[in-house]
Amino acid sequence: MKQLYFYLLSCLLLISCSSDKSEPADLVFLNGSIYTVDESNPQVEAVAVKDGMILAVGSSEEMGDYISDQTQVVDLLGKTMTPGLIESHAHLMGIGYNKLELDLMYVKTYDELVEKVAEAVAKAKPGDWITGRGWHQDKWIEKPEKMVKGFQTNDQLNEVSPNNPVFLRHASGHATFANDKALEMAGITNLTGERPGEVEGGEIILDELGNPTGVLTERASGLVQRLVPQETPERAAQALTLALQELAEKGITSFHDAGSGQETIDLLLKFKKEGKLTSRHYMMLAGSNPELLENWYKKGPMIDSVDHLFTVRSIKLFCDGALGSRGAWLLEEYSDRPGHFGHETLPMEVVGQVSEKAIPAGFQVCSHAIGDRANREVLDQYETAFSKFPDAKDLRFRIEHAQHIDLEDIPRFGEMGVIAAMQAIHLSSDRPWAIDRLGEKRIVDGAYVWQKLMQSGAVVANGTDAPVEPVDPIPSFFASVSRQTLEGTPDGGYEASQKMTRMEALKSYTLDGAYAEFEENYKGSIEVGKAADFTVFDKNIMEIPESEILESKVMMTVVGGKIVFQKSE
Repeated sequence: MKQLYFYLLSCLLLISCSSDKSEPADLVFLNGSIYTVDESNPQVEAVAVKDGMILAVGSSEEMGDYISDQTQVVDLLGKTMTPGLIESHAHLMGIGYNKLELDLMYVKTYDELVEKVAEAVAKAKPGDWITGRGWHQDKWIEKPEKMVKGFQTNDQLNEVSPNNPVFLRHASGHATFANDKALEMAGITNLTGERPGEVEGGEIILDELGNPTGVLTERASGLVQRLVPQETPERAAQALTLALQELAEKGITSFHDAGSGQETIDLLLKFKKEGKLTSRHYMMLAGSNPELLENWYKKGPMIDSVDHLFTVRSIKLFCDGALGSRGAWLLEEYSDRPGHFGHETLPMEVVGQVSEKAIPAGFQVCSHAIGDRANREVLDQYETAFSKFPDAKDLRFRIEHAQHIDLEDIPRFGEMGVIAAMQAIHLSSDRPWAIDRLGEKRIVDGAYVWQKLMQSGAVVANGTDAPVEPVDPIPSFFASVSRQTLEGTPDGGYEASQKMTRMEALKSYTLDGAYAEFEENYKGSIEVGKAADFTVFDKNIMEIPESEILESKVMMTVVGGKIVFQKSE
């Protein structure tokens, strides 16, 4: 009966439409719970689209003026629509390659990890590399009996793979796990000396006898990684195809790639030319490649002001490690590893040098900083660079993660106009064990402090850091408003005063994400004249009980007025 009613209503709307009154739309969405993220018109029922742009918003009845016999009409049947979700910090090719390698994200024990490696070895030829990503020792439900400096050892790995080198990246991307075969190929054997195991910006974890355990943190991972066979163009194209498919299925309409090189840029340009891009892309140049940066300083940003599909105007710098690997750079020692302060993975003067070249060249700088010392040092470098270009306005420099900040430095984000590109899902995944790294006071004062940052006047853009976490925005939205683990603990959430409201969480995933890439006038909210980028959910994530948010599913993804994903009912 309900469907018959809407059918008759559509017919009446078609009859009553006047071609000389309004321009016919290409696509009209009716009968939805549509959250616009437009403060002047926060919720509507319907949207009309023409040539990829929003033509009108309002009630379902009002859309009759825009419907012709050429208009595609989508009845949302009460489903919830939001502006297209913007992933503000993740790694595009990493998402794709994660589907082509061993996916260790859901491994719950060391034994399970070893079992997956053994299965891969059985299918491989002797000498083939076994690669994967996603393990995280602090998330395992039980720890192996032997642990060194908080990490497992590779004894079992060696047993199942004596002839195949194994190289497994930590979920955070800031540590790796290799078997003896891979270590031998890299020339890493028994190490002695005054400070054995230490390398610039990283560490080879050793046992009590000086033998490598297989774990390498931060820049030490490069000792083995350089030996892993390079990816082929064919495999890269396959990985990108899989990544784009994943974004569409998860409701992501725009994506900020947190550091890539020229090969990825060229591949994305090729996909764009071939009409294969099903989402919009904002690229950060990998700051680890000085030659790449110099080339781009000379030619300046590549801003797609026509299609808004692929822009390069940002630089990514990696300034410290992660809490999980104890690589985040801290002002005070780790609570669970006395005498250890993490790693400065990039000399801070480089941040200043890059910033001073980026500003006149028209580039935004985005610096990875997780620990409180890294955040302070980066802010200091930004402040010095800003002072040298007093006439430069609206720079929108960013700190990626901004995960643990000293109380004195929180107000500086708002004062300096520095964007905090944070990933709420890290609270859900990391907070249960992060307190062991930092202790209660540092956690309460400055970890995952979304409200404190917003109250300072800072913009907080949300995301997942995929493939560190799944790119699915729903768990990150849940974490934003609940500050709980995905199991729903603890009651009331961790440090509940820092929760986002649902509207703040939605804005952090839409309009604030658009602001973080200088596109807030083009997308990020459902307003006339903006891009027709939408995400449709089966449940009303803005109103249902928190406990039901994780049950929500993306039903449709629309980019530029084109439906790029639709889930069957």
